Amino acid sequence: MTAVLHERLRGDVIDVTDDRYDEARKLYNGMIDKRPRVVARCTDVADVMAAVAFGRDEGLPIAVRGGGHNGAGFGSCDEGLVIDLSPMKGVRVDPAQRTVRAEPGCTQGDVDHATHAFGLAVPAGIVSSTGIAGLTLGGGHGYLSRQYGLTIDNLLEVDVVLADGRLVTASESEHADLFWALRGGGGNFGIVTSFRYRAHPVDTVHGGPIFFAFEHAAEVMRWYREFLPNAPEKLSPFLGLKSVPSTDPFPRELWGSRICALVSCYDGPAEEAEVAMKPIRSELPPPLLDGCAQMPYPALQALFDPLLPPGLQWYWKGDFVRDLPDAAIDVHLDHAAQAPTELSLMHLYPIDGAVQRVGADETAFRHRDATWSMVIAGIDPDPTGADAITRWARSYWEGVHPFTMGGAYVNFMMEEGQDRVRATYGDNYDRLAAIKGTYDPSNLFRVNQNIVVA
Repeated sequence: MTAVLHERLRGDVIDVTDDRYDEARKLYNGMIDKRPRVVARCTDVADVMAAVAFGRDEGLPIAVRGGGHNGAGFGSCDEGLVIDLSPMKGVRVDPAQRTVRAEPGCTQGDVDHATHAFGLAVPAGIVSSTGIAGLTLGGGHGYLSRQYGLTIDNLLEVDVVLADGRLVTASESEHADLFWALRGGGGNFGIVTSFRYRAHPVDTVHGGPIFFAFEHAAEVMRWYREFLPNAPEKLSPFLGLKSVPSTDPFPRELWGSRICALVSCYDGPAEEAEVAMKPIRSELPPPLLDGCAQMPYPALQALFDPLLPPGLQWYWKGDFVRDLPDAAIDVHLDHAAQAPTELSLMHLYPIDGAVQRVGADETAFRHRDATWSMVIAGIDPDPTGADAITRWARSYWEGVHPFTMGGAYVNFMMEEGQDRVRATYGDNYDRLAAIKGTYDPSNLFRVNQNIVVA
C-alpha cells in the first residue's frame, strides 16, 4: 500500500518497517502513544494534495501534524495516515507591506526569527517551539494579544488543501465562509499550506517573571484582577500558580518553592516599561525574584523553552474566565497547593484589550468577552506520574469550572467530547457545522476537536 504513496511524494514515507518509525511517530506530549500505519513527511503543496488523496482513497484516518505540540495528541492516529508538515518551513517577510507568509511546518520561533530581522512580529503564543499552524487555527493568544489581538485577528489569507483534493485560497474576499471558520475552528476544514499574516513593529521588549511567595498569592490575585482592566495594552502580564523549577538560572534557595508568578511583556522602551510596571513593584509584597529585563522579543518568546522539552507527560484542562471572585481564588489556591510536580501549573492569560474589540460572530473564536484564557496543566517528565497529574488537573478544573464561562481554548483541551466542543463555539457552532458540511461533508478531517456536520 505504501509503495503507491512513495511514488506520489517527494518527501519521506515512513511505515512500521522503517528504522525511523518510532522517532517519526513521537509527539510532544509523551503521555500520548499512537501507532499510525504510515507517516507522510510532505515537502510541498503537491505532497499534501497527494497525501490527502491517498488517505481518502484508502479510507484511512488522517491526522495532520505541524509543530506536533497538540496536547491531546491529534498530530497522530492509530492505524491511519499522519500527514507531517514539519519539513514545510518557509517564511517570507514583506517589510514594506508588513506582512509575513509562513508554511505550516514553522514553529513560532521560526516566524519570530524571520520577522525580528525587520523589527516586526506576528502576535502568537509564549513558547517558541509551538507550531504556528495549530496555534493559529485554534485562535492564538500570547504576549501581544492585548495590544494587537489574537493570531487569527492578524491573519490575512490562507491556502488550503480541501478534502476533495483541491487547493483554494481563503480570505475576506475569497471563500470568505471558509476563512471565517478557519479562524478558530481548528483543523476541521482542510490542511492549511500557507498562512499570510499582518505583522507589527515589535523589537525590544521589557519582560520576564516576577515571583511572589505562595503565602501572598491571594493578595496578588485580588490585586491583579483590579489592575488588569486599567493596565496599558502594551503591557501583558499573565498570572501563574506554580513552583520554581529546581534548575539554573533560578536561585538555588528558591528551588521547589510554590509561588504566584506574574510574567509580563511590555512592548516599548525601558523607561515606559518602568512606569507601566511600577504598580506591580510598589503595590504588592516584595517579590522573591524579579527577572524582568529588556530583551529582544524572540528571546522572551523562547525564555521557557528549556523547561518544556518534547516528551514530557502532559494533561491539559482549560476554560475561558471573565471574572475572578474571592471564592474562585480560594479554590484555585487550595488545588494549586496540592500540585503533584514542580512543573504542574495554572496560568491565566489575559485576552482583553484588542481581543475584545472583535465581535463574537466575526470569527469562529467565540469567547470575545472573556478576560482570561485559563490552562491547568499537569506536567511530569516521569511516565509513572501520568495518573497523578491527570487526577490533579481534573480535580482542579472541576473545582474552578463553576466560576468560568464554560468553553475553552481548543488548544488547551484533551479529548473531552462533543458537549465541550459545543460549549467552546457556543452560538457559532451551527454555522461551523454548516461550513464543515460544505467543505468536508464526509468528515475526512476528524482527528481534532471535531465539529460534526448537522
